Amino acid sequence: MNKRIVSLCLATVLLTSSCDRGANGHAETAAEKENAEMGMMSMHHHSDSGEVPKGLREAEHPTYHVGDTVVIHAKHMAGMDGATGKVVGAYDTVAYSVTYTPTDGGKPVRNHKWVIQEEIKDAGNQPLEPGQNVILEADHMEGMMGAQATIETADRTTVYMVDYIPTNGGAPVTNHKWVVERELSERLYKS
Repeated sequence: MNKRIVSLCLATVLLTSSCDRGANGHAETAAEKENAEMGMMSMHHHSDSGEVPKGLREAEHPTYHVGDTVVIHAKHMAGMDGATGKVVGAYDTVAYSVTYTPTDGGKPVRNHKWVIQEEIKDAGNQPLEPGQNVILEADHMEGMMGAQATIETADRTTVYMVDYIPTNGGAPVTNHKWVVERELSERLYKS
């Protein structure tokens, strides 16, 4: 009887511990999971077009102005968090985080930040509600244009287009769309 209980306990431990194992067989830490997610993000092509959607209005009173040097506090792409950047555009709109299925057959992308009001098909002028299903007209990443998406969050704010040099030694990024105001801070020193 005791051998049977020990065997059941051992089987349960082995089964539950294997649920959080990575491809290399060891338990993944939170940092390893984040690095894997960042690696997947960096495999996507990010559009560097400085073109903005029709109807997008320049911000009247942005916190950061075109030409300002800023520090980025966002993890949209590998090497972005902590990077020094330069503001190349500031616009007033509604920013959305969305979950979408790429049109190129890729895996669903969860909580992508950010798509703006003017990049959603037939969005109109009123903010959309979380849970609403939409069609994307953004081309930030491969497979995004025309993708079906669900709104996760909505935030009326100023969005910024930025150029930056990744902290991980990657190639300079131009015209990254988009970061929101709370993802930026002023650079305290000049080089």
